[in-house]
Amino acid sequence: MAERGQATVELVAALPALLLAALVALQLLVAGYAMTLADGAAEAGALALASGGSAADAARGALPGWAEDDVEVAVEGGEVSVRLRPPSPIEALADRLTVSSSAAARPAR
Repeated sequence: MAERGQATVELVAALPALLLAALVALQLLVAGYAMTLADGAAEAGALALASGGSAADAARGALPGWAEDDVEVAVEGGEVSVRLRPPSPIEALADRLTVSSSAAARPAR
């Protein structure tokens, strides 16, 4: 009878490790999504730059609302660079997972 509640005790003991693994997996998925968003924003900025529009406005417009305060857009010559900080419950982790992407544009002939 001493083994009766062993499975419950093992589950309770393993629960913090399972939650940590889930948090890490979710954070990596969010970082990957942020990378995809940064790629799209850089491409949108480069397309706007090639057509004579504002690259920074186009890049920011290609991002969802949550990224408004977490994005940096730089335009140098014909290159648009986007740095995006993914959302995270842990600020230091979000800073380390900041992603960047760039796209180049040739002026229209």
